[in-house]
Amino acid sequence: MPSSAPSDTPLAERMRPTSLDAFVGQDHLLGEGKLLSNMLESGNLASLILWGPPGTGKTTLAKILAEQVGAEFVSMSAVMSGVQDIRREVSRAEDSGELFSRETVLFVDEIHRFDKNQQDALLPHVEKGTITLIGATTENPSFEVNSALLSRCKTLVLEPLDDEPLEAIVDRALRDDERGLGDRELELTDEARASIWKSADGDARVALNTLEIAADAVEAAGRTSIRQSDIEEAAQQTVIHYDKEGEEHYNVVSAFIKSMRGSDPDAALYYMNRMLEGGEDPKFVLRRILIFASEDVGNADPQALQVATSAMQAFEFMGMPEGSLPMTQAVTYLATAPKSNAVIESYGKARKDALEHGDLEIPDQLLNAPTDLHEEMGHGRGYRYPHNFSGNYVVEDYLPDELRGRRYYEPSENGYESEIKKRLQRWRSEREE
Repeated sequence: MPSSAPSDTPLAERMRPTSLDAFVGQDHLLGEGKLLSNMLESGNLASLILWGPPGTGKTTLAKILAEQVGAEFVSMSAVMSGVQDIRREVSRAEDSGELFSRETVLFVDEIHRFDKNQQDALLPHVEKGTITLIGATTENPSFEVNSALLSRCKTLVLEPLDDEPLEAIVDRALRDDERGLGDRELELTDEARASIWKSADGDARVALNTLEIAADAVEAAGRTSIRQSDIEEAAQQTVIHYDKEGEEHYNVVSAFIKSMRGSDPDAALYYMNRMLEGGEDPKFVLRRILIFASEDVGNADPQALQVATSAMQAFEFMGMPEGSLPMTQAVTYLATAPKSNAVIESYGKARKDALEHGDLEIPDQLLNAPTDLHEEMGHGRGYRYPHNFSGNYVVEDYLPDELRGRRYYEPSENGYESEIKKRLQRWRSEREE
């Protein structure tokens, strides 16, 4: 028997709660004594930034909050709107306030997509109270929302839904005759339920979309019981939650680098594939591999940089998917190589002195002497050519006088760098004598 709900409206949209009583999850914000509940009881709704992953109820909550305080709810998408749209809605809000003494809640979905000018256009109107802003974002607002606007809003963190609220949402959809699937008299096996929670990954929209696809397939097959295999089939194109321009991007990259640094090739490969399957540009991953080869392996294994460079060159010839093989080879090599951060440490110390001390006078013996005049001025005088000495080494001070004795490069005891350390210690001790 077909559902009475409009067939062209997705189940997730049809089942969107319209009251706080029907809203499920985010108990840390709602309930007796909780922040949002206290705000509603006072009748004063502050401007808010709702930060959380997809499907946690940001849009729904914004609509309900506006309804609770009797405000007009105006919605816009940061992807589709510009400064002119903001000005138009602000003008309407001013008219509504003057004519009807009614507050306007301006909901901006994906507010992190607004550029600085667009965010600045909102600022004076939020400050004056012309509008109450509720912005929704999946990205850390500390990075994506300018500090002036952020300081005038209360940031609330929405958490991924666990199994209990997801189960309540799915059960409501199965029972609801008017908006949901109640008239189909469907049942979920325990295994199917568990499969929904797993595929949804805390996202109510994904859970309902998966349920709807599975329900349609079951109905077409003349059954009423939704099995685990039905859910798995419906969810087989699971989208990996990875925003290559947002905070999740930086979290996964961080985990990738730290796994290689921690000498765990298995974890490093997992995070590499998570990035690639999430749509990351392989060249970005390869650049991180190249950086890691110098920053975290360095001279402990001088071949590391060659392996990383070869992987990038091989990728240029192969492309994807075969190009993932040299990438995998490089990641496993680097993760299992001896580690040293002496390269980046020495760079940082030398750079600090270069910036602090500026253009110090170079010792005369190191100056270039391309002409007779330069020689007469003393350029290059006293320079001793190391290849003319035993062991191709001669004691000499190469740093400016003010920095004499400075040590920037301190090799580790790991891998080949232990050999470098012995050599350098011998030369430095001869120089100090």
